[in-house]
Amino acid sequence: MAVPLLDLKAQHDTIRDEVVQNLLKVVDDQAFILGAPVSAFECEIAGLSRTRYAVGCANGTDAILIALRALDIGRDDEVVTSPFTFFATAGTIHNVGAKPVFVDIDPKTFNIRPDLAAAGVTSRTKAVIPVDLFGQMAAVEEVRRLLPTMPIIEDAAQSIGARRQIDGQWRMAGEAATIGTFSFFPSKNLGGYGDGGMIVTQDETIFKRLMRLRTHGSVQTYLHEEVGYNSRLDALQAVVLSAKLPHLAGWSAKRRANAAYYDAAFADLGDLTTPFIDPANESIVNQYTVRIDRRDALKDHLKTKGIGHSVYYPLPLHLQPCFAYLGYKQGSCPESEKASHEVVSLPVFPELTRAQLDEVVAGVRSFFGK
Repeated sequence: MAVPLLDLKAQHDTIRDEVVQNLLKVVDDQAFILGAPVSAFECEIAGLSRTRYAVGCANGTDAILIALRALDIGRDDEVVTSPFTFFATAGTIHNVGAKPVFVDIDPKTFNIRPDLAAAGVTSRTKAVIPVDLFGQMAAVEEVRRLLPTMPIIEDAAQSIGARRQIDGQWRMAGEAATIGTFSFFPSKNLGGYGDGGMIVTQDETIFKRLMRLRTHGSVQTYLHEEVGYNSRLDALQAVVLSAKLPHLAGWSAKRRANAAYYDAAFADLGDLTTPFIDPANESIVNQYTVRIDRRDALKDHLKTKGIGHSVYYPLPLHLQPCFAYLGYKQGSCPESEKASHEVVSLPVFPELTRAQLDEVVAGVRSFFGK
Protein backbone atom coordinates (compact mmCIF):
# COMPACT_ATOMS: atom_id res chain seq x y z
CA MET A 1 0.00 0.00 0.00
CA ALA A 2 1.40 3.40 -0.97
CA VAL A 3 1.14 6.09 1.73
CA PRO A 4 1.45 9.77 0.71
CA LEU A 5 3.35 12.28 2.78
CA LEU A 6 0.20 14.43 2.83
CA ASP A 7 -3.33 13.87 1.53
CA LEU A 8 -5.21 17.15 1.25
CA LYS A 9 -8.10 15.53 -0.61
CA ALA A 10 -8.86 13.34 2.40
CA GLN A 11 -9.19 16.43 4.58
CA HIS A 12 -11.26 18.31 2.00
CA ASP A 13 -13.75 15.45 1.79
CA THR A 14 -14.62 15.92 5.49
CA ILE A 15 -15.42 19.65 5.21
CA ARG A 16 -16.35 20.07 1.55
CA ASP A 17 -19.98 21.12 1.95
CA GLU A 18 -19.26 23.84 4.51
CA VAL A 19 -16.30 25.23 2.57
CA VAL A 20 -18.14 25.29 -0.76
CA GLN A 21 -21.14 27.01 0.82
CA ASN A 22 -18.89 29.72 2.26
CA LEU A 23 -17.05 30.17 -1.03
CA LEU A 24 -20.28 30.51 -2.98
CA LYS A 25 -21.49 33.23 -0.62
CA VAL A 26 -18.36 35.30 -1.33
CA VAL A 27 -18.81 34.71 -5.07
CA ASP A 28 -22.49 35.67 -4.91
CA ASP A 29 -21.65 38.80 -2.91
CA GLN A 30 -18.81 39.64 -5.35
CA ALA A 31 -16.82 41.04 -2.43
CA PHE A 32 -13.37 39.54 -2.80
CA ILE A 33 -10.96 42.08 -1.28
CA LEU A 34 -10.78 42.40 2.52
CA GLY A 35 -14.24 43.11 3.94
CA ALA A 36 -16.27 41.22 6.54
CA PRO A 37 -14.90 37.69 5.87
CA VAL A 38 -11.30 38.84 6.39
CA SER A 39 -12.15 40.93 9.45
CA ALA A 40 -14.02 38.01 11.00
CA PHE A 41 -11.13 35.63 10.41
CA GLU A 42 -8.65 38.15 11.81
CA CYS A 43 -10.71 38.25 15.00
CA GLU A 44 -10.73 34.46 15.15
CA ILE A 45 -6.95 34.24 14.84
CA ALA A 46 -6.46 36.99 17.42
CA GLY A 47 -8.63 34.92 19.74
CA LEU A 48 -6.73 31.71 19.07
CA SER A 49 -3.34 33.37 19.59
CA ARG A 50 -4.56 35.43 22.55
CA THR A 51 -3.35 38.62 20.96
CA ARG A 52 -5.08 41.97 20.73
CA TYR A 53 -4.65 42.40 16.99
CA ALA A 54 -4.38 40.29 13.84
CA VAL A 55 -3.73 41.49 10.29
CA GLY A 56 -4.31 39.22 7.30
CA CYS A 57 -1.86 39.35 4.41
CA ALA A 58 -1.12 37.54 1.17
CA ASN A 59 1.22 34.83 2.47
CA GLY A 60 3.50 33.79 5.29
CA THR A 61 6.56 35.33 3.63
CA ASP A 62 4.89 38.73 3.44
CA ALA A 63 3.89 38.35 7.08
CA ILE A 64 7.57 38.32 8.09
CA LEU A 65 8.50 41.01 5.57
CA ILE A 66 5.80 43.40 6.78
CA ALA A 67 6.65 42.65 10.41
CA LEU A 68 10.26 43.66 9.75
CA ARG A 69 9.14 46.86 8.05
CA ALA A 70 6.78 47.65 10.93
CA LEU A 71 9.82 47.60 13.24
CA ASP A 72 11.70 49.99 10.92
CA ILE A 73 14.31 47.37 10.06
CA GLY A 74 16.22 48.13 6.89
CA ARG A 75 19.59 48.88 5.36
CA ASP A 76 22.68 48.15 7.51
CA ASP A 77 20.58 46.57 10.29
CA GLU A 78 21.06 42.98 11.47
CA VAL A 79 18.51 40.35 12.45
CA VAL A 80 19.47 37.18 14.30
CA THR A 81 17.75 33.97 13.22
CA SER A 82 18.11 30.24 12.63
CA PRO A 83 19.75 28.73 9.54
CA PHE A 84 17.67 25.56 9.85
CA THR A 85 14.33 26.66 8.49
CA PHE A 86 12.49 27.54 5.28
CA PHE A 87 14.12 30.19 3.11
CA ALA A 88 11.50 32.89 3.73
CA THR A 89 12.74 33.61 7.25
CA ALA A 90 16.10 34.88 6.05
CA GLY A 91 15.01 35.95 2.57
CA THR A 92 12.73 38.60 4.02
CA ILE A 93 15.54 39.97 6.19
CA HIS A 94 17.65 40.37 3.04
CA ASN A 95 14.75 41.90 1.11
CA VAL A 96 14.29 44.76 3.58
CA GLY A 97 17.99 45.54 3.17
CA ALA A 98 19.14 44.03 6.46
CA LYS A 99 21.71 41.33 7.15
CA PRO A 100 20.71 37.87 8.41
CA VAL A 101 22.89 36.71 11.30
CA PHE A 102 22.68 32.93 11.65
CA VAL A 103 23.14 31.16 14.98
CA ASP A 104 22.89 27.46 15.61
CA ILE A 105 20.04 25.28 16.83
CA ASP A 106 19.37 22.93 19.71
CA PRO A 107 19.94 19.49 18.14
CA LYS A 108 16.98 18.00 20.03
CA THR A 109 14.22 20.52 19.25
CA PHE A 110 15.76 21.99 16.05
CA ASN A 111 14.84 25.44 17.40
CA ILE A 112 17.24 28.34 17.87
CA ARG A 113 19.40 28.30 21.01
CA PRO A 114 18.55 31.44 23.01
CA ASP A 115 22.08 31.75 24.40
CA LEU A 116 23.54 31.73 20.89
CA ALA A 117 20.92 34.24 19.76
CA ALA A 118 22.02 36.57 22.53
CA ALA A 119 25.67 36.01 21.65
CA GLY A 120 24.94 36.95 18.03
CA VAL A 121 23.66 40.41 18.92
CA THR A 122 25.74 43.45 17.94
CA SER A 123 25.15 47.20 18.02
CA ARG A 124 23.37 46.82 14.66
CA THR A 125 20.94 44.10 15.74
CA LYS A 126 17.32 45.27 15.52
CA ALA A 127 15.40 42.00 16.10
CA VAL A 128 15.59 38.25 16.69
CA ILE A 129 13.44 35.81 14.70
CA PRO A 130 13.04 32.48 16.50
CA VAL A 131 11.35 29.83 14.33
CA ASP A 132 8.83 27.36 15.77
CA LEU A 133 10.08 24.42 13.74
CA PHE A 134 8.03 21.32 12.95
CA GLY A 135 5.14 22.46 15.16
CA GLN A 136 6.66 23.21 18.56
CA MET A 137 7.33 26.68 19.89
CA ALA A 138 10.81 28.05 20.32
CA ALA A 139 11.83 29.27 23.77
CA VAL A 140 10.67 32.83 23.12
CA GLU A 141 10.66 33.63 26.83
CA GLU A 142 14.34 32.67 27.13
CA VAL A 143 15.23 34.97 24.24
CA ARG A 144 13.25 37.69 26.02
CA ARG A 145 15.02 37.01 29.32
CA LEU A 146 18.45 37.30 27.72
CA LEU A 147 17.49 40.26 25.49
CA PRO A 148 14.78 42.13 27.41
CA THR A 149 14.59 45.16 25.11
CA MET A 150 15.07 43.39 21.76
CA PRO A 151 12.03 43.05 19.47
CA ILE A 152 11.15 39.40 18.80
CA ILE A 153 9.38 38.26 15.64
CA GLU A 154 8.13 34.72 16.20
CA ASP A 155 8.04 32.83 12.91
CA ALA A 156 5.08 30.62 13.78
CA ALA A 157 4.38 29.48 10.21
CA GLN A 158 4.47 25.84 11.37
CA SER A 159 2.93 26.21 14.82
CA ILE A 160 -0.53 27.79 14.74
CA GLY A 161 -2.40 26.55 17.79
CA ALA A 162 0.76 25.27 19.52
CA ARG A 163 1.36 26.37 23.07
CA ARG A 164 4.14 26.58 25.65
CA GLN A 165 4.23 26.89 29.41
CA ILE A 166 5.83 30.19 30.30
CA ASP A 167 6.03 31.21 33.96
CA GLY A 168 3.50 28.53 34.84
CA GLN A 169 0.93 29.59 32.24
CA TRP A 170 0.12 28.26 28.79
CA ARG A 171 1.00 30.82 26.12
CA MET A 172 -0.05 30.40 22.52
CA ALA A 173 2.13 30.63 19.44
CA GLY A 174 2.48 34.33 18.61
CA GLU A 175 1.27 35.51 22.02
CA ALA A 176 4.51 36.28 23.83
CA ALA A 177 6.51 37.81 20.98
CA THR A 178 6.56 41.41 19.82
CA ILE A 179 5.05 40.19 16.55
CA GLY A 180 3.97 36.69 15.52
CA THR A 181 3.61 35.54 11.91
CA PHE A 182 1.57 32.67 10.46
CA SER A 183 1.35 30.97 7.07
CA PHE A 184 -1.75 29.35 5.58
CA PHE A 185 0.06 27.58 2.75
CA PRO A 186 -2.09 24.55 1.81
CA SER A 187 0.23 22.01 3.46
CA LYS A 188 0.13 23.73 6.86
CA ASN A 189 -2.01 22.37 9.72
CA LEU A 190 -4.39 25.23 8.99
CA GLY A 191 -4.01 25.55 5.24
CA GLY A 192 -5.96 27.53 2.68
CA TYR A 193 -6.86 26.72 -0.90
CA GLY A 194 -3.97 28.91 -2.00
CA ASP A 195 -1.62 31.35 -0.29
CA GLY A 196 -2.42 33.33 2.84
CA GLY A 197 -0.75 34.76 5.93
CA MET A 198 -1.45 36.54 9.21
CA ILE A 199 0.46 38.86 11.55
CA VAL A 200 -0.44 39.18 15.24
CA THR A 201 0.66 41.60 17.93
CA GLN A 202 -0.34 43.02 21.30
CA ASP A 203 0.92 46.50 20.38
CA GLU A 204 -1.58 49.01 18.97
CA THR A 205 1.08 51.20 17.34
CA ILE A 206 2.57 48.21 15.54
CA PHE A 207 -0.91 47.07 14.53
CA LYS A 208 -1.70 50.40 12.88
CA ARG A 209 1.59 50.28 10.98
CA LEU A 210 0.89 46.72 9.82
CA MET A 211 -2.52 47.79 8.53
CA ARG A 212 -0.93 50.56 6.47
CA LEU A 213 1.91 48.48 5.12
CA ARG A 214 -0.30 45.70 3.76
CA THR A 215 -2.22 48.18 1.57
CA HIS A 216 0.43 50.31 -0.14
CA GLY A 217 1.14 52.32 3.01
CA SER A 218 -2.39 53.71 2.94
CA VAL A 219 -5.35 53.76 5.28
CA GLN A 220 -7.31 56.49 3.50
CA THR A 221 -7.82 55.76 -0.19
CA TYR A 222 -5.29 57.53 -2.44
CA LEU A 223 -3.42 58.98 0.54
CA HIS A 224 -0.12 57.14 1.14
CA GLU A 225 1.79 57.85 4.33
CA GLU A 226 4.61 55.54 3.25
CA VAL A 227 5.45 53.02 0.54
CA GLY A 228 3.94 49.70 1.51
CA TYR A 229 2.87 46.50 -0.23
CA ASN A 230 -0.12 44.99 -1.98
CA SER A 231 -0.47 42.09 0.45
CA ARG A 232 -4.07 41.42 1.42
CA LEU A 233 -5.63 38.15 2.50
CA ASP A 234 -8.30 37.21 -0.05
CA ALA A 235 -11.88 36.94 1.22
CA LEU A 236 -12.11 33.54 -0.50
CA GLN A 237 -9.16 32.26 1.53
CA ALA A 238 -10.55 33.81 4.72
CA VAL A 239 -13.83 31.87 4.49
CA VAL A 240 -12.00 28.62 3.71
CA LEU A 241 -9.79 29.11 6.74
CA SER A 242 -12.72 30.13 8.96
CA ALA A 243 -14.47 26.89 8.02
CA LYS A 244 -11.35 24.89 8.86
CA LEU A 245 -10.45 26.65 12.10
CA PRO A 246 -12.96 24.83 14.37
CA HIS A 247 -11.35 21.55 13.29
CA LEU A 248 -7.76 22.63 13.96
CA ALA A 249 -7.54 21.44 17.58
CA GLY A 250 -8.91 18.02 16.65
CA TRP A 251 -6.58 17.69 13.69
CA SER A 252 -3.59 18.64 15.84
CA ALA A 253 -4.61 16.13 18.51
CA LYS A 254 -4.77 13.41 15.86
CA ARG A 255 -1.30 14.39 14.66
CA ARG A 256 -0.02 14.05 18.23
CA ALA A 257 -1.67 10.64 18.49
CA ASN A 258 -0.08 9.53 15.21
CA ALA A 259 3.30 10.75 16.46
CA ALA A 260 2.91 8.83 19.71
CA TYR A 261 2.05 5.69 17.71
CA TYR A 262 5.26 6.05 15.72
CA ASP A 263 7.29 6.80 18.86
CA ALA A 264 6.19 3.52 20.43
CA ALA A 265 6.69 1.55 17.22
CA PHE A 266 10.23 2.88 16.70
CA ALA A 267 11.38 2.75 20.32
CA ASP A 268 13.64 -0.27 19.78
CA LEU A 269 15.35 1.09 16.65
CA GLY A 270 18.59 2.17 18.25
CA ASP A 271 20.05 4.54 15.67
CA LEU A 272 16.73 6.17 14.72
CA THR A 273 16.01 9.23 16.83
CA THR A 274 12.33 10.11 17.11
CA PRO A 275 11.21 13.74 17.63
CA PHE A 276 11.93 15.33 20.99
CA ILE A 277 9.20 17.60 22.33
CA ASP A 278 10.30 20.04 25.01
CA PRO A 279 8.27 19.20 28.16
CA ALA A 280 7.17 22.84 28.27
CA ASN A 281 5.58 22.50 24.82
CA GLU A 282 2.42 21.10 23.30
CA SER A 283 3.37 20.65 19.65
CA ILE A 284 0.96 20.59 16.73
CA VAL A 285 3.34 18.17 14.92
CA ASN A 286 3.46 20.00 11.62
CA GLN A 287 6.08 17.41 10.63
CA TYR A 288 7.12 14.10 12.21
CA THR A 289 10.87 14.34 11.70
CA VAL A 290 13.26 11.55 12.63
CA ARG A 291 17.06 11.52 12.57
CA ILE A 292 19.40 8.81 11.34
CA ASP A 293 22.96 8.97 10.08
CA ARG A 294 21.96 6.65 7.21
CA ARG A 295 19.26 9.07 6.09
CA ASP A 296 19.75 8.77 2.33
CA ALA A 297 19.68 4.98 2.48
CA LEU A 298 16.46 5.13 4.50
CA LYS A 299 14.97 7.53 1.93
CA ASP A 300 15.79 5.10 -0.89
CA HIS A 301 14.21 2.27 1.08
CA LEU A 302 11.02 4.25 1.79
CA LYS A 303 10.75 5.13 -1.89
CA THR A 304 10.78 1.45 -2.87
CA LYS A 305 8.01 0.84 -0.34
CA GLY A 306 5.85 3.69 -1.68
CA ILE A 307 6.00 5.61 1.59
CA GLY A 308 5.91 9.39 1.24
CA HIS A 309 8.71 11.31 2.91
CA SER A 310 10.62 14.56 2.59
CA VAL A 311 13.72 16.30 3.89
CA TYR A 312 13.22 19.61 5.70
CA TYR A 313 15.88 21.02 5.12
CA PRO A 314 18.73 19.57 3.00
CA LEU A 315 20.96 22.69 2.99
CA PRO A 316 21.00 25.19 5.88
CA LEU A 317 20.47 28.81 4.97
CA HIS A 318 23.97 29.96 5.97
CA LEU A 319 25.38 27.71 3.22
CA GLN A 320 22.91 28.69 0.50
CA PRO A 321 24.65 30.17 -2.58
CA CYS A 322 22.68 33.42 -2.37
CA PHE A 323 24.06 34.08 1.11
CA ALA A 324 27.69 33.42 0.23
CA TYR A 325 28.34 37.16 0.59
CA LEU A 326 27.80 36.79 4.35
CA GLY A 327 30.98 34.74 4.64
CA TYR A 328 29.70 31.68 6.50
CA LYS A 329 31.70 28.51 5.96
CA GLN A 330 31.08 24.81 6.49
CA GLY A 331 31.21 24.27 10.24
CA SER A 332 29.82 27.71 11.13
CA CYS A 333 26.60 26.16 12.46
CA PRO A 334 27.54 22.52 13.05
CA GLU A 335 24.28 21.32 14.58
CA SER A 336 22.24 22.73 11.69
CA GLU A 337 24.61 21.16 9.19
CA LYS A 338 24.48 17.78 10.95
CA ALA A 339 20.68 17.89 11.10
CA SER A 340 20.45 18.64 7.38
CA HIS A 341 22.23 15.34 6.65
CA GLU A 342 20.18 13.27 9.11
CA VAL A 343 16.55 14.41 9.08
CA VAL A 344 13.64 12.90 7.18
CA SER A 345 9.95 13.53 7.76
CA LEU A 346 7.29 10.81 7.64
CA PRO A 347 3.51 11.02 6.99
CA VAL A 348 1.67 12.29 10.08
CA PHE A 349 -1.41 14.04 8.66
CA PRO A 350 -4.58 13.57 10.75
CA GLU A 351 -6.53 11.56 8.16
CA LEU A 352 -4.02 8.68 8.20
CA THR A 353 -5.78 5.38 8.76
CA ARG A 354 -4.49 2.70 11.12
CA ALA A 355 -3.60 0.60 8.08
CA GLN A 356 -1.56 3.47 6.64
CA LEU A 357 0.21 4.05 9.96
CA ASP A 358 1.07 0.38 10.14
CA GLU A 359 2.37 0.48 6.56
CA VAL A 360 4.74 3.33 7.47
CA VAL A 361 5.85 1.51 10.60
CA ALA A 362 6.47 -1.71 8.68
CA GLY A 363 8.41 0.14 6.00
CA VAL A 364 10.70 1.87 8.49
CA ARG A 365 11.20 -1.25 10.60
CA SER A 366 12.03 -3.36 7.56
CA PHE A 367 14.94 -1.02 6.86
CA PHE A 368 16.40 -2.24 10.14
CA GLY A 369 15.60 -5.86 9.33
CA LYS A 370 12.73 -6.00 11.84
